Amino acid sequence: MKLTVNLPTKSYDLLIKKGSLNDVGKWVSTIWDKRQIVLVSDENVASIYGDLVQQKIQDQGFDVSVYTIPPGETSKSLEMAEKLYEFLASKNMTRKDGIVILGGGVVGDLGGFVASTYMRGLDFLQIPTTLLAQVDSSIGGKTAVNTKWAKNLVGTFAQPDGVLIDPNTLLTLEDRRIREGLAEVVKSAAIADLELWHLLKDLENEQSALNVSEEIIYACCKVKRKVVEEDERDTGIRLILNFGHTIGHAIEQTYGYGVITHGEAVAIGMCQITKQAEKMGEMPKGTLKELEEMLSKFHLPTTLDDWQEESLFKALSHDKKTSGQSIRIILLKEIGEAKIERIQLDEMKSYLKR
Repeated sequence: MKLTVNLPTKSYDLLIKKGSLNDVGKWVSTIWDKRQIVLVSDENVASIYGDLVQQKIQDQGFDVSVYTIPPGETSKSLEMAEKLYEFLASKNMTRKDGIVILGGGVVGDLGGFVASTYMRGLDFLQIPTTLLAQVDSSIGGKTAVNTKWAKNLVGTFAQPDGVLIDPNTLLTLEDRRIREGLAEVVKSAAIADLELWHLLKDLENEQSALNVSEEIIYACCKVKRKVVEEDERDTGIRLILNFGHTIGHAIEQTYGYGVITHGEAVAIGMCQITKQAEKMGEMPKGTLKELEEMLSKFHLPTTLDDWQEESLFKALSHDKKTSGQSIRIILLKEIGEAKIERIQLDEMKSYLKR
């Protein structure tokens, strides 16, 4: 399966195919001419796929070095970015060279950020290996690192030259990472794809989702492509992708990056804002029940026992969707269709009530 993202500045393809990692070298050679490449991955992913990917690309005549980072959200930092800059400089990387990013969302965001800022921009390719990255973060050109003030506070918009998605990499993921990705799949269905929602309703659990992984990934990529093509810079319709994320990002920051995974936080965020919006008559009755049933089937959390309302509000005050004393939130008109609402920042406290 292939999708093309068409933007005013560039176009690139998303290739979705089981077993495609075995042809990664040929794929790179169809996009780039011979150059020096740094393969950026985390220690866990590199231990499984690093040698294969490096060798396959080298077999096509590229000079490939490998840089690995510790796994986990804490590596998505300015400190880690600086270490990667130093490595690129030690290899005398120039703007004629490129970065290949192999891994999940953390590696993808960090690697994309470094590629877009080193020497004012290197070409880069994304090879996402987690469901979360395959359906969301590797597509669309958002790169970022976290700070102590907020998640993804420092970042750029930089599009990759291509994205290679091999659903077989999901077979080596632990169950929690599969569930995390399914939170974003549920989000994609809830905001823009009723057909995908019905497909998910017919599944029994996360294992059955893996059996139709190509179909699920393709559907989510279509949703992401559509909004990115319409709104590359995230100022309009693309904001619907943030359903559950305003509260979710605040949860991650408040409780500790990696303690609650991104997908788990988004699942809780979707349910929390839906619950309060239903109470205020801003979303159809029964939406929360449908959402909770779907997430629970995939063993995702729908609430938190230790709810720190004041800390969460402080954290989301730094959210990128905040503008002055207002903030844009994403609600559902119905399952399969989202809407964007601008509210005063203080009104957000109502959506954090238990």
